[in-house]
Amino acid sequence: MPETTPQPPPHPSWENGWAPDTSRAPGTRRLWLAGTLAIATIVACVTAIAVSRTTPDQASSAPPATDAHTDNGPGLLSFASPTTTGATAPAKDKSGMASTGPTASASAAASAHGTTPKASPTGAKPSKSSSSTGGSSGSGSSGGSSGSGGSGQQTSSARKSVRSVNYPDRYWHVSDGLVKLDAPRGSESREDSSFTVVKGLANSSCFSFKTADGRYLRHSNFILRAMSDDGSSLFKQDATFCARASSYSGAVMLESVNYPGRYLRHQNFQLKLDPYQNSDLYRADSAFRFVDPLD
Repeated sequence: MPETTPQPPPHPSWENGWAPDTSRAPGTRRLWLAGTLAIATIVACVTAIAVSRTTPDQASSAPPATDAHTDNGPGLLSFASPTTTGATAPAKDKSGMASTGPTASASAAASAHGTTPKASPTGAKPSKSSSSTGGSSGSGSSGGSSGSGGSGQQTSSARKSVRSVNYPDRYWHVSDGLVKLDAPRGSESREDSSFTVVKGLANSSCFSFKTADGRYLRHSNFILRAMSDDGSSLFKQDATFCARASSYSGAVMLESVNYPGRYLRHQNFQLKLDPYQNSDLYRADSAFRFVDPLD
């Protein structure tokens, strides 16, 4: 039997007229697509890098500005040199008061006989000028300057009463160890509303107030109290107050010697030590006149 050679089936293109494209290699279209995608990716990366390198740095290398205004009140003049920013606060003992004294002395001394500081305009800062206490009436004692209750005051370690400016019928009064602003009631109340004004225990240019039974007025936890002298340096500072000019004629403001910038003022008729405030109410509450003793 003769051998038969297998023949490929007839090509369909001969039947339908289609012929394969032999002008290009197989897979060329895919290569073009892949190349285009690769080029687009490279262009995008290069563009992103160029943009990131040209963007300015928004962070500022300059330190934040600091507020140079560090006083306790608007324009307050302190008895002592102002504490530098960041300085360590004074150490405190059991009473809560600082154990260190003022950082500077008063610029002018007030002797046992002196003159009252001139009244400053309403809204002005308390003045550092020297001052002393005295009666509301009065002529000056020997060696001292004379003055009247409306314009001048003087003292010579005499007994005085301290009257409020905005409550003229009320006086400093020791009640249960605290100093309050009360109207006089009977002879005992009058005696507790009279004090011997002496040179300051911690600063002879300032004042201390001694009660009839030998105690002194001192601030403790910023509240004014009558307490016995324990001989400590802290007690002497707590019991010493410096007179400053008031905006009320014949009146003074009393600044703490160891807490410069804090003044005695009444609040709810309680005497306390408060930082200076630039307000009419504060200036009225912290203004006092020294008058003849009630006892």
